[in-house]
Amino acid sequence: MPKTLADIKKALDTNLGKRLLLKANGGRRKTIERSGVLAETYPSVFVIELDQDENSFERVSYSYADVLTETVQITFYDDAAGHVALS
Repeated sequence: MPKTLADIKKALDTNLGKRLLLKANGGRRKTIERSGVLAETYPSVFVIELDQDENSFERVSYSYADVLTETVQITFYDDAAGHVALS
């Protein structure tokens, strides 16, 4: 598990364009699960393009701090081994 915001950004930069499963805290004991592709990374946030058949909107963005505080958990799908978890 990455320990700093810079480590999280580096880990996401190496996985650009890969499919992922996103689990986010939706508030009031709700967990939101979405699947999509890591589209872009910026200095403070990253953008995920969501699968259109499952979601009503196209893109979501989260900060690296969301991953650090485990408000958002990302699992990348690896072609050979099933999946690899970032956090």
